[in-house]
Amino acid sequence: MNRQLLIFLLISIGFSNIINTQEKKKIEIKYAGRLNVDETNYPGARILTRDDSQQVHIAHKDMNMWCDRAIHYGEKNYIEAYGNVRMKQADTVNMTSRYVEYSGTTQLALARGDVILEDPKTTVSSDTLYFDRLKQEAFYRSGGTVVKDSTTTITSKIGRHYMQENKFKFVEDVVLVNDSTTIKSNFFDFYSDTGLAYLFGPSTITTPESTTYCEKGFYDSENEVGYALKNARIDYDNRIIEGDSLYFDTTKDFASASNNIKVTDTINHSIIKGHYAEVFKGEEKDSVFITKRALAITVQENDSIYMHADKIMVTGKPDNRIIRAYYNARIYKSDLSGKADSIHSNQKTGLTQLINLNELGLSDRFSLARKPILWNLENQMTGDTIHLISNPESEKIDSLLVFENAFIISQDTVSKTGYNQIYGMHLKGLFNDQNKLRQVDITKNAESIFYARNDQQELIGIDKAKSGSISILFDEGAIEEYTRLNQVDGSLHPESEYEERDKFLRGFDWRGEERINSVEDLFKDDPPLDLPIIKGLEDYIPQEDFFDEDRLKQLTKQENKDPHKDTNKRNIKKKPIPTK
Repeated sequence: MNRQLLIFLLISIGFSNIINTQEKKKIEIKYAGRLNVDETNYPGARILTRDDSQQVHIAHKDMNMWCDRAIHYGEKNYIEAYGNVRMKQADTVNMTSRYVEYSGTTQLALARGDVILEDPKTTVSSDTLYFDRLKQEAFYRSGGTVVKDSTTTITSKIGRHYMQENKFKFVEDVVLVNDSTTIKSNFFDFYSDTGLAYLFGPSTITTPESTTYCEKGFYDSENEVGYALKNARIDYDNRIIEGDSLYFDTTKDFASASNNIKVTDTINHSIIKGHYAEVFKGEEKDSVFITKRALAITVQENDSIYMHADKIMVTGKPDNRIIRAYYNARIYKSDLSGKADSIHSNQKTGLTQLINLNELGLSDRFSLARKPILWNLENQMTGDTIHLISNPESEKIDSLLVFENAFIISQDTVSKTGYNQIYGMHLKGLFNDQNKLRQVDITKNAESIFYARNDQQELIGIDKAKSGSISILFDEGAIEEYTRLNQVDGSLHPESEYEERDKFLRGFDWRGEERINSVEDLFKDDPPLDLPIIKGLEDYIPQEDFFDEDRLKQLTKQENKDPHKDTNKRNIKKKPIPTK
């Protein structure tokens, strides 16, 4: 065989392969009952019609399609199918509709009229659906519905189905509904195989137990857990949780929050703030734990109460909430403030307890620093344990109890260098209608030092005595009257006759520089706060254009060139669809 003949044969074989490859890409007509030609209305096309035995059968690669009537443009590798159209791709995708346009060149299909597309995990229905077989993507933009395993239904105005990834991207008026959850969003990514959903823009997640709002979030619809970011908020029956980042588990009635947290109790009118919180909901586990600048606020009409500590926990049913603040606990209202190792407040009974570290000795400086202390007007009160009793209805403090080592100190209003002092084992104080300490009774081993002055506020001397008990009346923080019972000894001498150490009772500890005079003072001893940066989800990325203009032109090429058309721009929606 000479060289020229060999080259000719090789070229012929190659050309033949090219022709065979192109032929394989052509749309095939497997069956048609009747064949007609109408060059006037359908130039270059064959009109195929079913018979009584079966529908028109069309094939292209691994796709088969059946319909009642078809118009086939063989040269352009394009077909229009009408009536009871069924399209099947391998064993994975089935689509039914009333009308389909399909290009064998671009493998892009347009289906209209009661379109239903099914794959192994989901069913998509819409009035108009675009199906790209090359990319394995489906798209609708005039409203559609997606059903996953018959348990989850998603509706939206615009939807895109990435079949190979089992992923959907929904845009505008998105609503997901299943047995226990309803999700509404503007931008919504959903993975059908896992049930994972990613939310962007104003979104709500509603369950029987809660409603969650966010502008960026994630939700696992199968396990009922999720994250909420950006203006995040969870509404329970009687609590509202807000924060930069919220995690929630509906099955466990649990939520946690990070950074700039606010938990509002809508029944008891209280607010808890901080930068990390855990919330349990339910009959047995109803509680809130919060730390990192934890602050509890009991909102009252006249004067709110603020409580701060390293950690704050709120437990109990809505009608019997108990607030526990522990480690460096502090309390403040406009006319009263205090500090203790821990503070417990029962909102139902109105009892607030300031508690000390009992395991440490009195000589331990750490214990002294945590020793409960209260300030009211000019009076400083300390003891091993202090109770404040309020009237929940009137929102006013009724009385004060100090157990063990009760000590009251007030600075002499004139000299500012001397101190009035009262010590005893127990103390009971009564407040007037203005929440000012009016009467104090100290019992058991009472001791006192008073700076006695006449009507002109001239110092008469220092009154120092011991007695069984002492009863004192205060007026605007100053001692108006006092009575000693079972006095053991006492003396009144000029100040000059006292040595400096004799001007103080044993255990004297003036802590005026620690006094809390504002809400800001609650945090003045806290270390600097370094909050973590919450990264969370990436920002929403808009969908790329579904239509490649060149491919779309190939899909609609034969209609653009029809001489009887009065427009060069195809309007798919205006084309009529046969009802039968």
